[in-house]
Amino acid sequence: MHYVPRILVTGGAGFIGSFLCERLLETGAEVLCVDNFFTGRRTNVAHLLDNPKFEVMRHDVTFPLFVEVDQIYNLACPASPIHYQFDPVQTTKTSVHGAINMLGLAKRTRARILQASTSEVYGDPVIHPQTEDYWGNVNPIGPRSCYDEGKRCAETLFFDYHRQHKVEIKVARIFNTYGPRMHPNDGRVVSNFIVQALKGEDITLYGDGNQTRSFCYVSDLVTGLVSLMGTGPEFTGPVNIGNPGEFTIRQLAERVIDLTGSKSKLVHRPLPQDDPRQRQPDITLARDRLGWEPTVRLDDGLKPTIAYFEEEIRVMG
Repeated sequence: MHYVPRILVTGGAGFIGSFLCERLLETGAEVLCVDNFFTGRRTNVAHLLDNPKFEVMRHDVTFPLFVEVDQIYNLACPASPIHYQFDPVQTTKTSVHGAINMLGLAKRTRARILQASTSEVYGDPVIHPQTEDYWGNVNPIGPRSCYDEGKRCAETLFFDYHRQHKVEIKVARIFNTYGPRMHPNDGRVVSNFIVQALKGEDITLYGDGNQTRSFCYVSDLVTGLVSLMGTGPEFTGPVNIGNPGEFTIRQLAERVIDLTGSKSKLVHRPLPQDDPRQRQPDITLARDRLGWEPTVRLDDGLKPTIAYFEEEIRVMG
């Protein structure tokens, strides 16, 4: 009889989670998508509901979950500043209590568990590009701390469960990711610029626009996560998953204007507190251990993303 793995994806109706659910179903797995729909959207997974191997459960990971699974991808957490600063206490709870609850589930079911951590654990980095052995430069009491420190604490818990309870863990540090199904109002730079350009509004650059970001298309990211989950038990990570191609925010704005044919103008605003000047992953470890590197060029990823937002704006009127 063919073995079918049962896989839990927390935050499965979110932007990245929905693509991950899709990819796992393509491999023949049974997928349980858990989401409290704070930032996740039913429309992201509506097309999967007819698949008999797919199930959606409304649940908040800050409460324990009792299910039988073989693998857990823990993606549950609002990930954009607008959403995670809306209720910062709940954001920290989601990262910390959510990690404790999912690790407890992994311990009980002997499931392998992957934590979707973040490049934000590096804070405003003083080394560039960032390697996994860098401990970060994080403000513990600033407006972004609920997310940064919540994710750092989750990593601590993962490694302590691994050392103390022999839970099989994987930790991925995700860098800026973009693509269709991003939330139109998530305040992230790619969605902001595309929505502003499509509406013909001024495009907002914070500071001089020379701060850099690296943009990874969602399909590349999902491949990296699945590759990491597939490594042997001795490899825990953390491992950077992101695109090392570095662009200034101004360059991104110019590409978006070009690809949308927009008449939008660039305007400058002050830089938000604790906003990192540079963010670029060193992906040497991912290349060596996962055989992974991104393949989608920025322009090739922006086109379907723009098409998605065009439809969203049309529907929302």
